[in-house]
Amino acid sequence: MSAKATISKEVFSPQDERMLGAVLVKRRTKKKIPFLATGGQGEYRTYICLSVTNKKPSQVYITKVKQFEGSSSFVRRSQWSLEQLRQVNGIDPNRESPEFDLQFDTAADQWVASSGSEKFTFFQILHHTCQRYLSDRKPEFINCQSRLFSGNSILHSAADSVTSAVQKASQALNERGERLGRAEESTAEMMNSAQQFADTAHKLAMKHKC
Repeated sequence: MSAKATISKEVFSPQDERMLGAVLVKRRTKKKIPFLATGGQGEYRTYICLSVTNKKPSQVYITKVKQFEGSSSFVRRSQWSLEQLRQVNGIDPNRESPEFDLQFDTAADQWVASSGSEKFTFFQILHHTCQRYLSDRKPEFINCQSRLFSGNSILHSAADSVTSAVQKASQALNERGERLGRAEESTAEMMNSAQQFADTAHKLAMKHKC
């Protein structure tokens, strides 16, 4: 099971939440945190996760999840509601760079994703989620690639792929049904022909006997 699938299962599912997306990150500039404040747990991996509650009305959260070195479990750390997100900064609109900033009402973080493509996918999910769940005061997306806002996003592509797959499956079933129908018709015709032949043979045999 992948790390993101494990986070979804162990961190969000028990809270009756559904994880929409996640990105593995590192800080661009490390914060100076006292040793005692970290509990002396050493190195860790950080994921920025986007989740939504299953209970209505839906609440969307951005959560920082960590996995400490030597541990297989994931720990929920800082969390913000989607309404607290004020700005998403892609840093460079001209290339698929891994750097980005997230600015909230009371905090701001500077991150580097594991890759530019992973950051872009997370941005697409985040932007789509903001459009869906926030009616007003949506966060500002700046310095992002223009294709992020195009209709050919990964979400639309995925939806198109699912629709196409359903249509193909439906067409295949219809074609199969037509073939079965034609086979049944042919079988019925053969049975009728065989019965007619048997009746004719029986009549001829009786006539010859007489």
